[in-house]
Amino acid sequence: MMAVIRFWLAHRSELASAFGQHVLLVAVSTLVAVALGVPLGVFAARRPRLSAPLVGLANVVQTVPSLAMFGFLLPVPLLGGVGARAAIVVLILYGLLPIVRTTIAGLTGIDRSIREAGVAMGMAPGELLWQVELPLALPSIVAGVRVAAVVGVGSATIAAAIGAGGLGEYIYRGLSMVDSTVILAGAIPAALLALAVDGGLLWVERRLSARRHSRSRRLAAGLAVAVIAIVVISSSALAGRSARTIVVGSKNFTEQVILGELVAQTIERKTGLAVQRRLNLGGTLICDRALLGGDIDVYVEYTGTSLTAVFHQPLSTDPKSASGSREDGEFSSAAARANGGGATRALGKDVYDRVRDLYARTGRTLLPPLGFDNTFAILVRGRDARALGLRTIDDAARETPRWRAGFGYEFLDRPDGYPGLAKTYGLRFLDSPHVMDLTLSYRALASGQVDLIAGDATAGLIKGLDLFRLEDNRHYFPPYDAAPVARAETLLRYPRVRLALDALAGRISAADMQAMNYAADALHEDPATIAKRFLADK
Repeated sequence: MMAVIRFWLAHRSELASAFGQHVLLVAVSTLVAVALGVPLGVFAARRPRLSAPLVGLANVVQTVPSLAMFGFLLPVPLLGGVGARAAIVVLILYGLLPIVRTTIAGLTGIDRSIREAGVAMGMAPGELLWQVELPLALPSIVAGVRVAAVVGVGSATIAAAIGAGGLGEYIYRGLSMVDSTVILAGAIPAALLALAVDGGLLWVERRLSARRHSRSRRLAAGLAVAVIAIVVISSSALAGRSARTIVVGSKNFTEQVILGELVAQTIERKTGLAVQRRLNLGGTLICDRALLGGDIDVYVEYTGTSLTAVFHQPLSTDPKSASGSREDGEFSSAAARANGGGATRALGKDVYDRVRDLYARTGRTLLPPLGFDNTFAILVRGRDARALGLRTIDDAARETPRWRAGFGYEFLDRPDGYPGLAKTYGLRFLDSPHVMDLTLSYRALASGQVDLIAGDATAGLIKGLDLFRLEDNRHYFPPYDAAPVARAETLLRYPRVRLALDALAGRISAADMQAMNYAADALHEDPATIAKRFLADK
């Protein structure tokens, strides 16, 4: 616990900002859900035939996992994209069901004689609703708001996966670094916030139950003012960014977060422009959609991933078939340097050129590679490799019928992933491969939970956990040269950004990247500090 407290003290301004973003997401979404859910509940209560379909639709929304819901909204114009806007839409959808249901329950539970008394006094339907029914149903409605708000606090942590900010950023960062301190730094404030919201609204609910004579008109007016005030105050935060802000994104594993910091700090140092970080954005397709939609301006991608997973293009990994025999001083493949140039360099150049052309057709620019090739690494425990004399993937294939495998989410489905690998090497396992987070898979292998994984060649945990990388002797995997990809519009508007990123070309070796990953994953150093130190040394 002391380590968590020290982390909070060292990152107090960042923590305050994340906490504020979290509260803002929950407050705005809950208030809008109330503004929509209560009228829908009143409508459904007065028309019983419509209440079942309405509640049924809300129930269907609740059954969709929140991360999947965020993914569904990414390509939707106006409502989707990366950032707080899509997160608020999802949180509103999740908040509607409890509010609608409790509004219906509160109104239908009112004694018929009370309504008849109001009608006998000459009350119009509207007066009866505002002066009698809503005040009596208010405790039930507040109970629904309480449930919606608590659900919102939890779901808002997941919204960090699409760059919405909040306390979930610490949780995702901690997962990518396998650092329980960072995970708890985000999880504890989120849990305390949920308890505070639940306790506060429970107190309000009880007070209303004890004092049913509260005026609903005054409450409705206050609610409307609160909604307007919060939306106005938060508009700048939710609208996006200023015209002179560059948004840097990254995927959700250690190396990508470090590369995102390297790109962001380089732009800040060399251009003087403000940089907004949207790191830990989930997988390849989320980052690609964010770049296409203008939610981010630049992130680092890998050429083989771009070719196969983004553009779904076929690839021959035979170096002799590469059409890139032309030499270009701008291109520098880490794999080529390791093999003394020649055919491997030609293949890397061929893939880079093809990907660069494909990006150019979609208004994006692939910049020169950073200097290292982060290919997939098929890993086993070091002691197993030594005991069984394993050197290549072919060597391991004879052992896999009694082994268990563990792969990341993307690797199981992508064109250059497990299906093709299994076919190329004839891999068969004891049971179906386990699906797990990429970073967690290293520790699962080291602890004996699985026997073979697909990791990153530059992962710091390979050395830290005594893992052994098997040689891809059939050349199944294509080159994965890391290179920034940016919106062409951004580079044209701010030429200094391109000059800044060009300064990183060829400056990061595979050894450099592995050392930085090791500092984050094994030594639990902050990615921003690691990037700052690297830039200072270089």
